[in-house]
Amino acid sequence: MMAGAERIDPERSIHQLRGVRVMIDSDLAALYGVTTGRLMEAVRRNRARFPSDFMFVLGSDDVLISQSAISSASTPEGSWGGRRKAVHAFTEQGIAMLSSVLRSERSIAVNIAIMRAFVELRRSALVDEELGRRLDALERSVQHERTIRDAQVGQIFEAIRELSIPPARPRGKFGFHADSREPDE
Repeated sequence: MMAGAERIDPERSIHQLRGVRVMIDSDLAALYGVTTGRLMEAVRRNRARFPSDFMFVLGSDDVLISQSAISSASTPEGSWGGRRKAVHAFTEQGIAMLSSVLRSERSIAVNIAIMRAFVELRRSALVDEELGRRLDALERSVQHERTIRDAQVGQIFEAIRELSIPPARPRGKFGFHADSREPDE
């Protein structure tokens, strides 16, 4: 196992960029126990192993909330420290390819942990997707039941209104009416 970091925290280490899950070069270098420069040197020496769907350079339009990917050169305080080179993002396939470029015991353990983190993310995404489907079905069912109940309640109110209307009494004739009987004399 890896010393000190048996598990990769997917929430902090794996980011969603350009529609794919990636890890940033500096995060990977820290996990592998090498400098970012050393990691990227190994990648440059084996450039054919890293096509654009395995690794890409982040542009200014890529938004990443990660302190390790933000250069202090871009802060208002000044241009001291920070990243001077482009930030590279590695997809799951690119990270798997790193295991063939970096051949230490630690890199093997790190790659295994990273692959497990990606599997955990996929598994949780499937659970979230299934939960979403179930919630949608429940919402449709509740809406259907509510529609039926609303119709039934409407019928009850209509029946109450009909019962609350007093029955119509036969109207008597207005005016003087002669009694059809003759008075007794």
